[in-house]
Formats: sequence, structure tokens, C-alpha cells
Amino acid sequence: MIELSRSTWHYRSNPRPPVSDPLPHKDRAYPSRIGEADRAAIRDMILAGWTAGTSVDHAFAASWDEGVMLGSRRSWWRVAAAIEDQSTRPVAPTRSTSKTPRPAPVLKSTGPQQIWSWDITDLRSPWRGVAFKAYSVLDIYSRKIVGWRVEERECDDLAVDMFEAAFAEHGLPAVVHADSGPAMRSTVLKDLLADLGVGQTHNRPRVSNDNPFSESEFRTMKYRPNYPGIFDDLDTARAWVGAYVSWYNQHHRHSGIALFTPNAVHNGTWAQHWGQRDNALQAYYDAHPERFRRRPRTHSPSPVVGINLSAENNHDRLQAA
Repeated sequence: MIELSRSTWHYRSNPRPPVSDPLPHKDRAYPSRIGEADRAAIRDMILAGWTAGTSVDHAFAASWDEGVMLGSRRSWWRVAAAIEDQSTRPVAPTRSTSKTPRPAPVLKSTGPQQIWSWDITDLRSPWRGVAFKAYSVLDIYSRKIVGWRVEERECDDLAVDMFEAAFAEHGLPAVVHADSGPAMRSTVLKDLLADLGVGQTHNRPRVSNDNPFSESEFRTMKYRPNYPGIFDDLDTARAWVGAYVSWYNQHHRHSGIALFTPNAVHNGTWAQHWGQRDNALQAYYDAHPERFRRRPRTHSPSPVVGINLSAENNHDRLQAA
């Protein structure tokens, strides 16, 4: 009724007498406290273990194996944390302690079937914390989706099956690029690509623009007007993604490839469509030159596509487009 716990009400009604110099709880002599002699023995064994390059858990277990129990495992860690000189404590190497930056992946494609990019994105389900996983493999030159699947989880074996099917249908690329997720860096997939002579690259940690083609394709998928947002079950998700992939490859006018479809750029038929476009544009200019400042130019897909290309390559790409 008064929004106070019983203990709070008790201590407010019966306040404790003030103490001029209160003693911290960790320094009080409570009954379960480990004595100073035992703490000193634990400290000595921890320091000896650190000198030998072993951890606190190793020292605790070794003492336990010898039939000596001076305190709980957690107590040993508290004693270790209270040791002032931590210079002999062994430091395990981790990724976060590495100061050497990973080199940026530099990939250059001048045609289809040279570089593939792949990634996995979440498809939301009605259940909290549960999402279906959409796998997608993209040819970065043509933007064509050459492999896909939707599963309940990320799994390196499922990724290998997807790539084997894509290789059988489209052939082998020169390089496969991905981010640094567990499925992307799995040993199973690495062995498959190595056995087939396909190179493999990964983006750098905490760098958002090392895998731009796959990220862009996922954005296109999730910003479609008919994107449901939530998929009731796995079959529904697979059916929708299957229809989306067919539309994307055959009908999507991609702004990154001069508004041609990925299929047209992948098989080279875009050149015929380009001729038709150019004829129509030039005829329109001849009929209405007053609507232009100069004769217009029909854009074509860039002859050079890549990731982290140099300024010179980007300039050549823009000039050609």
C-alpha cells in the first residue's frame, strides 16, 4: 500500500545508531571469513602459479588435488584480485590485444563469375528471440543472386551445400568474399574453397563498408513494398524469398548497373537493351534539343567493380560509366 518493503519500514521505524568510523563489510570479522594465515597461503600458491605461467583455477585445482582446501574457488579469485603486484600474472593473447590491423580486402572484378560476395541476414518470426536465416550469394559484377537458402539457423554445413549447388549451376568464381561471421570463417567452407582453388577474403572487424554488395542486396529485399516483416514459419519465409530472388534477378532495374537487370548483365544481353535505349534517347534529343544543354549519353554498367579499389580505379570506372 505504501510502496515500501517490510525491511525498509523496519529500519526507518527502528534506525540503527550512527557509527563515527564505520568498518567496510569486507573488513569485518564475520564468522565465515577466511583467516589471514589461510589467505596468505592462498596468495603464495597463486603467485607461484603465476610465476609458472598458470592461472588461478590451475592453482586452486592443484591444491585441491593434493587434499588441501583453504577456501572456495571464488575466494581464491577474490584473493587474486586483492594482490597489489599483478606483474607476474600471465596474460592470455586475445584478438582485442592485437595491435596489428587486418589489411583491407581489395577486390577487382571486370566481368561476371570473378568475385562472389555472400552473407546471412535475419528474417523475423512471431516469436521473441527467434529468427529465420536467409543465406545469399551475389556476383558483385552483375549483382545476380547465384545462390540462396533459408534455414532455421546459421550452419557451415548448410553454407557448403549452398555453394556446391551454386558451383554446379554457375561454375567457379575466382574469389568468394564475406564478413567475419562464424559460418563465413568455418573450416568446412574454407576446405571446400581451397580444394576447388577458389580464393577467400573477409572484411575487417568493425568496418561497415567491406561487404557493401551483400548489404545492399539485403536492404533491397527488406525495403520491398510487399516485404512482410514477420514470417509465420520456415516454409512461408522460403516461399517469399524464392519469389523475391526470381524478381530480383529477372526484373529488378538495379541502379548500380545502369538500371539493367542482374540477369541481363550476367549473360551480356544488356548490350542489346543499351542500343535500344540509346536510339530512343538520341531520337528524343533530336526531336527536342531545347530540353537539353548538351547531347545526352546513355549510361552502361561499369566495366570495373570492386571492393576498396584505389582512387585511380574508381576514376576509370566513373569515366567508363
